[in-house]
This record gives sequence, C-alpha cells and structure tokens, in this order.
Amino acid sequence: MEDSTMRDEYDFSDSAPNPYAKKLRKSVTMRIDVDTLDYFKSLAAQTGIPYQNLINLYLGQCAKDKRQLRFQ
Repeated sequence: MEDSTMRDEYDFSDSAPNPYAKKLRKSVTMRIDVDTLDYFKSLAAQTGIPYQNLINLYLGQCAKDKRQLRFQ
C-alpha cells in the first residue's frame, strides 16, 4: 500500500501569487456599543449579510475614503 504523505519535491515554477492575499482577514476582539451592534444586526436581518461582514464593509469604505472621525 502506498504512503499518502506529500512528495519530497513539488514544481512551483509556473505558480502565480495569490490574488486574494491582500484580502486576508484577521480575527480581532472589539468592544462595540450595544446600540451600534443592534444597528448592524438589524441591517444584517434586512440584507441577509452577516453583521460582522457589514461592519467590515463599512470600516473598509471609511479606510478607502480616508474619512476623518468627527468627535461631537
């Protein structure tokens, strides 16, 4: 019976960089106000998009547009 371990050598000479490498995500812990979280959860219920994804999309747009925070 043949062993199913990886080969000793692989040829990656024709390989290309991962096009999704810039879009990798990192798990973080954040403290978010209950009202803010409820807002995104209600949007999630309306859109069918998980609330974590909505928060990420919103923060990504803020970063892309270089929005400045206004303290009131």
